[in-house]
This record gives sequence, structure tokens and C-alpha cells, in this order.
Amino acid sequence: MFDHDYARHQMVERHLARRGIADARVLKAMEAVPREAFVEQGFEEFAYEDSPLPIAEGQTISQPYIVARMAEAAEIEATDNVLEVGAGSGYAAAVLSHLARLVSAIERHAALAEKASQRLAALGRRNVAVRTGDGTKGWPEKAPFDAILVSAGGPSAPMALKEQLEIGGRLIIPIGQQERSQRLVRITRLAAGRYEEEDLGAVFFVPLIGEAGWREHSQPATAHLRQHLPDLIAEAGEDLPSPDDPAFADPFERFADRRVVLLGEASHGTSEFYRARAAITRRLVERHGFTIVAVEADWPDAAAVDRFVRGRRKAGEAPPFQRFPTWMWRNREVDAFIRRLRSHNAATTGRQAGFYGLDIYNMRGSIAAVLAYLDATDPQAAAIARERYGCLTPWQNAPDTYGRAVLTAGYHTCEKAVVQQCRELLRQALDAMTREPDALFDAAQNARLVASAEKYYRIMYYGGAEAWNLRDRHMFETLEQLLDRAGPDGKAVVWAHNSHIGDARRTDMGKVRGELNIGQLCREKYGDAAALIGFGTNTGTVAAASDWDGDMEIKTVRPSHEESVERCFHLSGRPRLLLDFARHPGVSEALCAERLERFIGVIYRPESELLSHYAKVELARQFDAYVWFEETRAVTPLAVEAKSGRMPDTFPFGL
Repeated sequence: MFDHDYARHQMVERHLARRGIADARVLKAMEAVPREAFVEQGFEEFAYEDSPLPIAEGQTISQPYIVARMAEAAEIEATDNVLEVGAGSGYAAAVLSHLARLVSAIERHAALAEKASQRLAALGRRNVAVRTGDGTKGWPEKAPFDAILVSAGGPSAPMALKEQLEIGGRLIIPIGQQERSQRLVRITRLAAGRYEEEDLGAVFFVPLIGEAGWREHSQPATAHLRQHLPDLIAEAGEDLPSPDDPAFADPFERFADRRVVLLGEASHGTSEFYRARAAITRRLVERHGFTIVAVEADWPDAAAVDRFVRGRRKAGEAPPFQRFPTWMWRNREVDAFIRRLRSHNAATTGRQAGFYGLDIYNMRGSIAAVLAYLDATDPQAAAIARERYGCLTPWQNAPDTYGRAVLTAGYHTCEKAVVQQCRELLRQALDAMTREPDALFDAAQNARLVASAEKYYRIMYYGGAEAWNLRDRHMFETLEQLLDRAGPDGKAVVWAHNSHIGDARRTDMGKVRGELNIGQLCREKYGDAAALIGFGTNTGTVAAASDWDGDMEIKTVRPSHEESVERCFHLSGRPRLLLDFARHPGVSEALCAERLERFIGVIYRPESELLSHYAKVELARQFDAYVWFEETRAVTPLAVEAKSGRMPDTFPFGL
């Protein structure tokens, strides 16, 4: 059974205290209010994630951090009289009721106001009054207020609210000229007609509707774009045949002069995305000298595939990609691609193309690879490495538990040991590049992975952006190592999820959560020599699990949300297309407006799709180009079978 009390305590510790909320009274109030009582049915398990959640009437319950941040900024005393504008579910009012003597809350939607009153009464919060009305007018009968908190963004601070402040009172309100992009502002009333204003940073709130806010349907420019955008997409989009048609890759030759071409996917389990990336990559490898295929996969597993495509397999080697999610790389689409890559390498007279993993997860495989290399080249160094890696041994099979152990035991010594091991192997790489350079490079990369993975699993326990950023920096640095090793003429194709290859600065990832990704880092380093190409779909099927380490299922993808970029492409009526933003400034400008975009990983939960799988993006700034498939189907996984001894024919996947 889900322990809400424990989850609430963890939320306060991880998402509030560790992010800088220091007011002990605010932290105590946040821990006292059961957020699960204020969310819609079916969303209870997400109640203590630090994210807004959908409620009725198209509104949201604010994320816990922003509620705490606004309450702290308001500097509420136990004797204060407080007004909240935009009561919504009643959650923030409940928190405020633990801080102030009296709370008055206004909600423009009658149904929400009534339900909020019921929830507050059920929790015994008798110092809160809720009414329906225009929040921009305040509540004159209850004024003056020591603090006013506005849970929606307006174009300016309503004068009525400012005038209902007590002298010394604080108004906390999101203000901005765009309806869903604002700055959080604290306005303090110094005297009858004097106010002091402080900028507290960027925020994203639903619009403040009312006489002194936005009008109910006042989005003429946006509405115009929504009405005509599908027509613009239909006109600008270039038709694409099936990914299996040799002509599919023709339009992508325009990117052949780039040093890095990053190919995304909207899910980890969609056949069309894999087949399209395979077709584009084959063209770039076979005709344009790309020799690096770098994928969102673990280095040691991908290294086994690399040995296969170069004809260098090891006798008795176990098939790679046997950890969850096996279907992501052990599928017929990938199998067909790597066999074609092997044939190309066998026939080429130039530099062979390699297959490399960028990701960080397979710490166990990397430790084994480092030790195997040292056993063969320097047994004394292998003994030292085993001792250094010994503290990680209990966590090789379940490294996600390592962060918890670090907090309670002396495992901080692991960091020093694995970093020292990494440095020594890198020193060897510099001193002996002429002696088995491929094997030494592979061992050095595995040592880097162990060092990064140790830190990743240590900080993952805390949550937040730091773990994500460490992982993507590791992937980018691995890509840099591959390009540096290939020399100035080296060129790479990257396969990763849209969330990794689209510029994070143009999405909620960077704007709200402080996350970066490979796409952003490639743009920062390589500029126009990097091409970021996203992929999307409207509906169909996808291979995914319901929970981490769960069984793969073939799930139906729900039709795209009406506020999403996918819906705009769906309404264009085009089954498949490429939209190159640089060639079509008109449609690109329209697609710079912020909209929802769907992200499906190895987990897909259709029942909570809006919360679990959508984020706001500026599509034409997130990507350089976008590939659209109206309907897609799931990848075909390869069954895992026992080794038969006929590895030459069945390697790398052992079928």
C-alpha cells in the first residue's frame, strides 16, 4: 500500500528543503497537508511529485515547490489575514491555513470553489472561507490583507488587490505579457500610494482571468495560429515515402555536411522511428563518410554490437542488451540495421563505421570490461582495480539502491577509488595509444562510465535535475571522445529520445526544471554543424512497460492532445512528412509558440498521459527539423533464447 505520509515527508525534504525553502513554518505546513486529498481521482500516486497536476475546468493544482516558494515569499505571520486568488483545488489555501489566522480564497469556477470548500471542511480547516468570484477584484469585505497570493498569471498587478493590502502587506503575483510565461513578483505596500516591487524569477501559471486580468477567450493571435497552422504545415511539409523505400533518405542528404546529425524519437518502442533512423543513417554512412553511430545505450552492450559490425567478435561472448528494457535494442528493426552496417563494413575499403553506446546505466558490464582488459594486459593493475571497485560490488546488480547506502554508510570512499582508477586508465591511453588502441580506448571509456555511474547513482537518490544533467553530460562527453578520436573529418549520427536530442533550453526541461541535454550541448559546441531532428506521431501502438522493470506490453497510443504540436500535424492531414524549419520561416515562426509535446519512454501510462507524458516546448527552436508519422506501430522484439553454440551465425543477439 502506498505510504502517503512517508511520500509527503520525502517531498518536503527533497523538493523543498534541499531546493532552498528555509522557513520552518512553511515546511511544517507543507508536511501537514495531505496533497492526495486535493488531486483528482486516479492521480493520487503522483500527489508528491514536484509537478502541477490537472484538475477540473482545465485548471491545475500548483506544484508543491511553487506553493512553498510563494508562501515563504509572503512572510506570513500567525496573526495575519491572507487572501488567495485562484483557489482551484483548495490545496494552497489548506497550506496557508496552517500559517495564518484567517484565509479567504476566491475561485472563478463555481464547481471548483464548492469542491475546495468540501475538501477543506473534511480536513477541519475552519479558518478558511471560499467564494466564487472575479479574483482580480479581491474581497473588499475581508480587507485589509497582510498578504495576498495569486495562483494565476496576469498582464499586471490588479490595482484592487494592491489597494486591499495593509500597509506593509505583501502581494505575490505572477506577471507577464504572455498568458503562460511570467515573472513571480513581490509587491510590498509602503504607504497609501507607494509600493515596492521585487522580481523573484521566472514561473509558468495558468492565465488570471478577470476584469483586471486576461479575458476569457482573449487569445486572437494564438487562435489565428491554431486555426491556420495545420494548413501551413500541410503546405510546407515535404512528403515522405515509407521508411522501407530507398527514397525515404533522399531529403535528409541536405544534412550530410553537418558534423553531428541527431535523430530523435517520441518513444522508445516505435518501429517507424527505428526504421526511419536506420534509413537516414545508412545513407549518411554509405555515401557521406559518417563513421560513428552513437546511441542511447550502454557502452559495454553497444561495444559487443560494434565488434559484430566490424567482424571482431569474441568467442563465447554473451548476447548484449539483456537488462530491462530489452526490447529497446533487441528488436528486429535494430537487428536489420546492424546487419546492414556489418555488410557495409565488410565491403568498404575506407574507414569502417562503428556502433557506440553513450549511456551510463550498465555499471556492472563496464567494471567487468575494465577488469578483463587489465587481466590481459597488466594483472597487477587488475588486482588493484578489483580492490578499488570492491566497494561497488554489492550494488552492481541494483545500482539504484547505491544512493541510499551512501547516506548511511562509508561508501563515499567509492568515489575516490573509481575516479583514481579512471585517471590511471586514461593515463595509460595517452602513454600507449599505439598498443591495441581500440582495446585501450574501450577500457578507458568503461572506466569513465563507472566513475560517472557511481556519481549518478549517488545523486539520483536526491532526485531533481542534477542526476539528469550528469547523465546527459556523460553522454555528450562520450560523443566528444568519439569525434576527437575520429579526427577533424569525423562525423557522427546520434540516436536518442527527443528529450535528449531536442534543445532543452526550448522546453520545460530547461525553463522550469533546470535540465540540459545532448542537443543543447551539441548546439553550444558545434553550432550550425549540428542538426537536431525530432520525430512525432499521432496514434498507433507502442512497445512499453507500465512500471520500471515491468513486462513489455503492446499499448495503444492515445490520439494526441488538442493543445499539442502533434494535434497540429494531425490536422494537416499528411500521413508522413519532413518539416525543415530553416526553409519555411512562416510555419517556423508559428511553431515557436509554446505548445504541448508528447514524450513516451520505456514506460507508458495512457491513463495519466497528460501528466506523465506531455511537456511545453517551442518546437521550431527545439529542433532544426521534424519528421511526422500520422500512425505508427510497435517494434518487434527479439525473443531471448539460450545460446546454441552457433554464435557466428546468431551473434550479437543469440537467436
